[in-house]
Order: sequence, then structure tokens, then C-alpha cells
Amino acid sequence: MAQNNTFKANSPRDVGLEARQKLGWWHAYRFIILRRLSQLSIILMFLSGPFWNVWILKGNYSGSLLFDTVPMTDPLMTAEVLSTGYLPEWKMLIGSLIIVAFYAVVASKAFCSWVCPLNMVTDTAAWLRRKLGIRQSAKIPRGLRYAILVMILVGSAVSGTLLWEWINPVAALGRVFVYGLGATLWLVAVIFFFDLLVAEHGWCGHICPVGAAYALIGAKSVIKVGVIDRDRCDRCMDCYNVCPEPQVLRTPLHGNPDDSTIVLSKDCITCGRCIDVCPEHVFEFTSRFAKQGNRII
Repeated sequence: MAQNNTFKANSPRDVGLEARQKLGWWHAYRFIILRRLSQLSIILMFLSGPFWNVWILKGNYSGSLLFDTVPMTDPLMTAEVLSTGYLPEWKMLIGSLIIVAFYAVVASKAFCSWVCPLNMVTDTAAWLRRKLGIRQSAKIPRGLRYAILVMILVGSAVSGTLLWEWINPVAALGRVFVYGLGATLWLVAVIFFFDLLVAEHGWCGHICPVGAAYALIGAKSVIKVGVIDRDRCDRCMDCYNVCPEPQVLRTPLHGNPDDSTIVLSKDCITCGRCIDVCPEHVFEFTSRFAKQGNRII
């Protein structure tokens, strides 16, 4: 079958409309609904202790205990501690290893799309940009987040402090849910308006060092988004308009015949929105080991 070269780009304001009409409301929103349930469930796990004295997760997004037993630690915070020259306590090291092992195996940047509370803020800003028709966007290199990650580790080593934890907006938003509005809430507001008015997907797609760390951790993870059949694509552009990392779709969707049709880029956040909004069933969740012809990716 010859590849469909018809170009019928939809308006960014109508992302998912064709999928809703052809496949139904649930299909067009299923993964974003499941992600919100995941993110809100984790918030409720943190709230269960202070509100109902049932401690499921004790701590915050930087470091916590599951059922007061299993430690879980943000790998970036552990790297900051190590860069200062101090040896973390064994619980922090074990907690970091648990998180690294989990996200290294499961899916690329799954923390960013299925766990991080700030993702709800940035997704809202992206949705509002589309609805308001805001197309202007500052040009920021996507590699900047990796440079910021390096600068944080170097800065922590030079200053002897956990540099990122002073301003970490992920932890700040988590504290807002548990303890109420605080002084660091302004960070969350800045990120929202930055994404809305300055740069499309600016925070998660260009700046966030936490996302950069999880991208490196999950670079070889198992669960990936794959293109079922390139010939099904009708160039509506809905997947590009909704994806926070649209550059990762180009090669799998429109690459050469020998290029992989699996999204192998470490920057993919495995959110499933491209699957949601595609009315032609072009995408699906698959494995990085899925066969293409006689090849294993």
C-alpha cells in the first residue's frame, strides 16, 4: 500500500475531535484520565496520614516511605548529596536504587506523565494555549534541561548544599497539597504562565532537570509507543499538537523505511496522548523488543 501523502492538518483547537467522533469519548481521553487517576491517587496516599492517620506514603516527592517500610528517594536528590561529598544514609541509597531500577525497566519518563503533580499544571497550560489559539513560542533548545542538570550537580558540589531542593517546584507543589498554600506556590504559578505565554511545553520539554534525570534513567526501558502502520497516518497533526515532545514522533511516523517505527527516544514521556487523539489507530503501546520484520529493536 502506498503511503498516504494527503495533508489535512487539523486546527490545534480541535485536537482529539476526530477521534471522539470516530471512536468515542473514552478512546479520545482514556490515557489522560488514567494518568490523572494515577497522579491524584499518589497525592491521596500522601494525604492519608495527615488527614485520616493512615500512613500509606510518608514524606514528599523528594523522599518518602511506603507503608512506613519501603524507602523511595528522588534520584536527583541522591545525586546532589553524593556530589557534595557526603555519603547518604543507607535508606536514601536503597530508596534511590528502587526508583532507578523501577523506571529504568518500566517506561521512559513515566514519572513525568504518571506521577509528577506538576504535569497536571503544565498539561492545563498546554490545553489553554490550544483553546486560546496562542501560537507564539520562544525558541529554547531542548538540550538545555541536560545542561541545567549538570549545573545543579556541579553547583551542589561547589556550594556543599542540595542546590535544586531550594527551588524544586515538584516538591513545592506536593507540599501545597499536604500543608496548604505556601510561599513556594509562586514557583508553580511562574511555570504555568511560562508554559502558557512564553514557551509551548516550556518547562517539561526544555528546562526541567528532574525530567532530564528520568530520561537518562529510562533510556532503555521496556514499554514504548509504537507506530502500527505508517500508511494509516492522514497527516492530521493531532499527535504533534498534543505531544509535549513532538520531535520524538518524526522518525517513527515519517522516517525512512529502515528506521524504527517504535519511539525509542529517551525524551518520550510515555503519556499515551498520541494514542488517544489518533482517529486512525496509528499508535499503540508496545515493547522496545517488538519485532519489525526480521529485526528486534
